[in-house]
Amino acid sequence: MPFCSNCGAEVQGNFCPKCGAPVPGPAGGTAAPPPPPVPAAQGLTDNVAAALCYLLGLLTGILFLLLAPYSQNRAIRFHALQSIFLNVAWIAVVIVISVISIVLLPIPFMGAVLSMILHLGANLGFFILWLMLMYKAYNNERWVLPVIGPLAEKQV
Repeated sequence: MPFCSNCGAEVQGNFCPKCGAPVPGPAGGTAAPPPPPVPAAQGLTDNVAAALCYLLGLLTGILFLLLAPYSQNRAIRFHALQSIFLNVAWIAVVIVISVISIVLLPIPFMGAVLSMILHLGANLGFFILWLMLMYKAYNNERWVLPVIGPLAEKQV
């Protein structure tokens, strides 16, 4: 069965049904083979995987530490470990602020306001830090956080 030399489609007459190009007769020799198939995607690029390590915190950090092609990459392992350590630190800070809030609650009005300001400030700070870490990881920058970054580097 001949193939179109222009687009690689299968031809059954004198013209290609796909592009309309004329096809030489059977005496012209062998027909051109169809074009090779397009290879399938092989996974995420390193910068996307590093940014995704931070997306869901502990869940994606652990996931990228366990998935085979990404667990061998030192940069992705660093970002996954830093994401895990950041989320553990965030949980610890929320617990400490909650304890402080319970202590401040007996103070009329000011206790509730101070508690709300502490929670809002801590959560906003961690949110901005989370966004910056994902942005830096996506741009292939290794942003090492002061306390937990060296811990993550030691584990890589």
